[in-house]
Amino acid sequence: MSFLTKKFTLQLFLFIFIASISYSCLVPEKSKTANDNSTKNNAEPSIDSVLAKQLGADDYGMKMYVMAFLKKGRKRWMIDSVTANKLQKAHMENIGRLADEGKLVVAGPFADNTDLAGIYVFDVKTIEEAQKLCETDPAIQAESLAMELHPWYGSAALMKTVEIHKKIAKKSY
Repeated sequence: MSFLTKKFTLQLFLFIFIASISYSCLVPEKSKTANDNSTKNNAEPSIDSVLAKQLGADDYGMKMYVMAFLKKGRKRWMIDSVTANKLQKAHMENIGRLADEGKLVVAGPFADNTDLAGIYVFDVKTIEEAQKLCETDPAIQAESLAMELHPWYGSAALMKTVEIHKKIAKKSY
C-alpha cells in the first residue's frame, strides 16, 4: 500500500471516528425511570429501535452507502479563475441540494494538497444511482473534478449529519 493510500485511509478512518463521536455527544441520554432497576446489571445497551428503523440501521447500527472520492479532474488546470469560482459556487449549491433531498449525508474536502479533493457519502442503493447524482455536479460536468465510486458500509447514525450540521453552522456557502 503506498504512503498516500495509507495516509488517506487513516484520514478517512479519523473522519468517520470523529463524526461518530460528535453524533454521540449531541444525542441526549435517555432519562432513567424508577422502574429501570431491573436493567442496571444488564450489560446490553439501550437500543432506540424506532430510530434504528428510521435510519435504516441493521443489527449492528450500520447500513450501506456509496462513497465517492472526488479527484482533481483532467481539465482542472485549463479553467480560468473566474470560471473556477463560478464552478465552485455551483458545486456547493449542488451539494446543498443533494443534502436537502436526503441523498448526500456527508461531504467535505481534504485539507492536504493531493489529487484527492474530497468525499461524498450518498444514501443510495447502487453505484449507478450515485453516478447519476455525481453527473448533476457542475464541477464534474466541466471535468474540474472526477469521481471514483465505491459501496461503503458505515454507521447509520451518519444519516443525522445534515440535520445536526444545520444546527451548528453559522455560515453557508
